[in-house]
Amino acid sequence: MKKPAQRIAILGSGNIGLSLAKGLVKAGIFERSHITLTRRTKTALASLADAGFLTSTDNLAAVKQADIVVLAVLPQQFNKLLEEIKSGFDPEKHLVISVISGVCCSDIREQAGSELRVVRAMPNTAIGIGQSMTCIATDRATDEDLALVEALFNTVGVSIQINEDLMTSATALCACGIAFFLRSIRAASQGGTEIGFHAHDALKMAAQTAKGAADLLLQLSSHPEQEIDKVTSPKGCTIAGLNEMEHNGFSSAMIKGIKLSAEKAGQLYKDE
Repeated sequence: MKKPAQRIAILGSGNIGLSLAKGLVKAGIFERSHITLTRRTKTALASLADAGFLTSTDNLAAVKQADIVVLAVLPQQFNKLLEEIKSGFDPEKHLVISVISGVCCSDIREQAGSELRVVRAMPNTAIGIGQSMTCIATDRATDEDLALVEALFNTVGVSIQINEDLMTSATALCACGIAFFLRSIRAASQGGTEIGFHAHDALKMAAQTAKGAADLLLQLSSHPEQEIDKVTSPKGCTIAGLNEMEHNGFSSAMIKGIKLSAEKAGQLYKDE
């Protein structure tokens, strides 16, 4: 992807926003001098300015100077931020990307202008190491806009386009899902400790085993059961362990947890 002549403003440069900025620079898509990062306090911006990024505490000014605006604040901060910046939007110029959980494209356009082009993106915390699973959706942005947003987030992982009505589900499966898989790795490492390994060794073994399992599916385009069949034999130890976990509700607990997280994700902005 060629470097665009555009400027991007990331409003709310926390973990997600800052990781995206670094990914864009690392991939050579944007120069640091074309990226404005905003925070509420100047002290939080000092190290970013030293690194060569443009920084500001003035969100409205940042919007006016940008072509692409990324909204990366918490859901409870959304209304205040939009009230602050909406006068600076130009539908002919600006593409708005929102990574705010629970906020629909229409929520933004209703307050900031019905003609505004808005794309939602839902990354997860693995964005910090360039391994995010990011879901992208819109209600009326162009195919060109979607392709641009997908390219931006592909610099920090893998992106997929979905229907907007599935974005809360994506939050549960991908964003919350990081915690679910981490908890399963933690449980595996604790099991390893119980059967004789030192805790740090058990954690490394469990994490690498989980990584290997994921790569089997991604690199071979395989199905979990197909790979499971390769390590289960009649009356063997693998099937015995799997069945014991299932008897205690392993799959059911994961499914129920994802469903409950999806329900909660759909209420995050509405509850504020």
